[in-house]
Amino acid sequence: MKNKMVSAFVLLVVFLFPLNLHAQIDSKIDTGDTAWILISSALVMLMTPGLALFYGGMVRRKNVLGTIMQSFIAIAVISLQWILFGYSLSFGPDIHGVIGSLDWAGLRGVGVEPNPDYAPTVPHIAFMIYQAMFAVITPALITGAFAERMKFSAFLIFTLVWSTVVYDPIAHWIWGNGGWLRNIGVLDFAGGLVVHLSSGISALAAAIIIGKRKGYLQEAIYPHNLPMTVLGAGLLWFGWFGFNAGSALSSGALSAMAFVVTHTSAVAATVAWVVIEWIHRGKPTMLGAATGSIAGLATITPASGFVGPMPAVVIGLVAGGICYLALNMKTRFGYDDSLDAFGVHGVGGAVGILCTGLFAQKLINPSGADGLFFGSYKLLIAQIIAIGIISVYSFVVTAIILKVLDMSVGLRVDEESEVSGLDITQHGESGYSL
Repeated sequence: MKNKMVSAFVLLVVFLFPLNLHAQIDSKIDTGDTAWILISSALVMLMTPGLALFYGGMVRRKNVLGTIMQSFIAIAVISLQWILFGYSLSFGPDIHGVIGSLDWAGLRGVGVEPNPDYAPTVPHIAFMIYQAMFAVITPALITGAFAERMKFSAFLIFTLVWSTVVYDPIAHWIWGNGGWLRNIGVLDFAGGLVVHLSSGISALAAAIIIGKRKGYLQEAIYPHNLPMTVLGAGLLWFGWFGFNAGSALSSGALSAMAFVVTHTSAVAATVAWVVIEWIHRGKPTMLGAATGSIAGLATITPASGFVGPMPAVVIGLVAGGICYLALNMKTRFGYDDSLDAFGVHGVGGAVGILCTGLFAQKLINPSGADGLFFGSYKLLIAQIIAIGIISVYSFVVTAIILKVLDMSVGLRVDEESEVSGLDITQHGESGYSL
């Protein structure tokens, strides 16, 4: 009897969620493109542990594991959400340009056959897992805004809800087949809007609503392990080649150009940041150099498949200067964005989207459009509209989620727990035994 019940259950699962794993592989699949997408997926996955180290080194020692845990658990929670329904909401059959249907829930019908609307030369399931890694790192970026003070239970609920009601719709609007912002001509090659602006603006909302850390601007709060932060920055930089060049969804000329301009912007922003900081503060810092590189990477992201090397130099220099200014303005405005998620990703994402509207060339990518400096103003207008829409939507919906959580489970740890640190009070362990 037990064996019959197990067999019936297996048949039901196969019926409900057919993956077509044994379907004959379509002749249109390109093995080189597929290899590059799978490698890029691994590179982008590595970015989230890299982010964990980048953020972990910048907090105080008593919060290092709590900070790392927030990024690490996002890999598990959001990957499951993506497989169960997130991918279908983001890329599934369009419903009025607003959201994907649940036709692909549980990856039903997402198998080895390519989907011509997204990646016609790689298995559909390879495209799905590549996009999963973007969905994972985006809410993890927000954690920099509320580091050292948010309950782990509230964080888990926030991450799951935010990904479902903020990330998934935005991804569909811009990248989904039939998405309304995509239909008006908005260009976002690898996530300036979908990833960086959405998370950066949400981080600003979180910093304001959750409030400042105890002792902020009253006592010195220093990074506890800068070598860890630099290691994290290096892993992020390394993974970013999969993030941007992988977004070509093929192994060829476009991915090569995206790879080069990604590195070009990063190094230009690093130099700009170090020089500006040296002039402004009298000494160049390692933390500044690492932060500058991430600012350059975030800013080139939306433009990486539409611009050449020299515009990438300009974009990197602008990113280094504007993001440095944004980070130094937060004390004047009085909000505590602990690890500068808004200053780097929100501001950098917005600058990158605007620069796409200025520097994009159809000569680089025939599937794109020409920007203002190459004869057309229409793209710039579309980009400005997208910045406004995504900023307002991300801020308002994030604020609502956080307010509801605050009234229900509570957002912050109590004062005693904040003083003791999240490692012990939330996880019962310590990052260092010495």
